[in-house]
Amino acid sequence: MKPIPTAMQAALDGRATTHARCWKVQRRDGQQFGFTDHDRALTFAGVTFEAATGFTATSIESSLGLAVDNLDVEGALSSTSIQEDDIARGLWDDASVEVWLVDWTAPENRLLLRKGNIGEISRGPSSFLAELRGLSHRLGQTYGRQFDRTCGWELGDGKCQVALAGWTFSGVVAMAFDFRSFTVTGLDGNGAGLFRRGLLTWTGGANAGLQMEVKRHLNEAGAITLELALPMADVIEAGDAFTVQAGCDKTWTTCRERFANGDNFGGFPHMPGNEIVIGYADKDDLNDGGSLFQ
Repeated sequence: MKPIPTAMQAALDGRATTHARCWKVQRRDGQQFGFTDHDRALTFAGVTFEAATGFTATSIESSLGLAVDNLDVEGALSSTSIQEDDIARGLWDDASVEVWLVDWTAPENRLLLRKGNIGEISRGPSSFLAELRGLSHRLGQTYGRQFDRTCGWELGDGKCQVALAGWTFSGVVAMAFDFRSFTVTGLDGNGAGLFRRGLLTWTGGANAGLQMEVKRHLNEAGAITLELALPMADVIEAGDAFTVQAGCDKTWTTCRERFANGDNFGGFPHMPGNEIVIGYADKDDLNDGGSLFQ
């Protein structure tokens, strides 16, 4: 049961109400923003909530237990605080959000309806749709060590210990097809697929400073093509410089043969799979108690 302040309860019990919803958003870079569906700006707790931002919201869905409660917030890109380029660059991803019900005639009478984080964001040329996830969504995330056949480390981190300097290459865009695919120069001598799942960092052009994972690395008749996992925020043009790291699919074979780093492999390649659970003894099998992997 959510306690409601006495003054607000009295106002809610009246025949006519003067309430609006306000959203307080704090991005991961520390910047705070306020938005309201009221027709005038409201100020409380040191934050000014901008009016007429084109925000609309679905009904808030709440449930007992640990199920994730969701709310969709849709808005037009009419606020100067919300730029399409910032959304594309991920600055609003996982931002913390507070949703308030506020008496716009007396903002000190307010009720916190929901706290959560921004989840998936879809955007168009003039609008966006953001998913607001309840606090319980954190319980669905993986934390700590996970036992799996594949490696749990990130290439080059303190546990992997691969020296990235020897696996990082510089290149330049020769021709761009769209926001994610382009041919390059400067990566000659590297076999096809080396940069698949590798991290590309832009050092020049409109996307300078941004990073994206490589989805596909092709080398056809001497023409090297890279395709990124997601489109970049800004247009890719010929002459844009970048660095790209070799990729790792986190398997034992790649760790041992490509990086010669088997001693630091963070997975369990000999972990029994589901077929062991449902397996049974067969008189025709070689049941000598020896290793299953040799």
